[in-house]
Amino acid sequence: MQLFTGKKVGVSKEEKSLPYYKYFERELAKIPEEKIKILEKPSAIPAVSFAEKNLFLAGEDKNFCQTGYGVAQDGSGFVCNETYMPSVTSEMLDWWFAWHSVGADLRYKIWDNEDHYFARADNAAYVCNPEIPVNQKTWGVNHYILEDIGNGAEFVKLCFKRPKDFGYDEKIIGSATCQSLVCAIGAGNCAAAMTHKWYAYKDGVNFCSRFWIGYAEVDGKIICTLPEGVKIPVEVAKGLFAHNIKEFSNLAAILPEVYAENKDNF
Repeated sequence: MQLFTGKKVGVSKEEKSLPYYKYFERELAKIPEEKIKILEKPSAIPAVSFAEKNLFLAGEDKNFCQTGYGVAQDGSGFVCNETYMPSVTSEMLDWWFAWHSVGADLRYKIWDNEDHYFARADNAAYVCNPEIPVNQKTWGVNHYILEDIGNGAEFVKLCFKRPKDFGYDEKIIGSATCQSLVCAIGAGNCAAAMTHKWYAYKDGVNFCSRFWIGYAEVDGKIICTLPEGVKIPVEVAKGLFAHNIKEFSNLAAILPEVYAENKDNF
């Protein structure tokens, strides 16, 4: 699987004039070798189940996969990743998940200049409202995304949720194991439930991702929608893991600078 193609997505003349275009011009950050090694084969240990996802927030899922991918017994796919982000703060990440969904498409492109085309919030007025706390700016907002996670560019609708509406115990949020988070249901060629949480670690944060592939929202409930006996192809989970380790390695490298220069620019 080729992680770096060297071929960047297109940018407009207007995008080239934006002050953060310089991040698009940079080479993508190198992925740690240990994660490249993990990519070679699926994890023998499954991720924590979606039903027990509060164990993930509480940091009580250490007996489950922490970094890797695979297919669970119920046929759903899983992706787990941890990214140490030096010099990154919780506030930066809360800001990032709101900021990149409004304004120029370049905001999403600088995250992964080979695979990200655009991410657009369906309620920019809410996202940009200064009265909305920054850690709530994704709640109830849908992001319409075009990106390539290994099989060509495809559209994805990410329906971001308030944590309790995702099934999380909000008392855990703000703790030593979960300073903040974003969670969403993705609708596309392959539906999935997603959570990114983070907490203070060393001189930055530890950023932890979980994907449960094959889960979707049906009548207000998040359930596995795979027919009995059907399994997610392991290559789907592998492709998502490869994309995740690539994009978050790069975000860790650029976010402190991007935030310092643009934090007041919604």
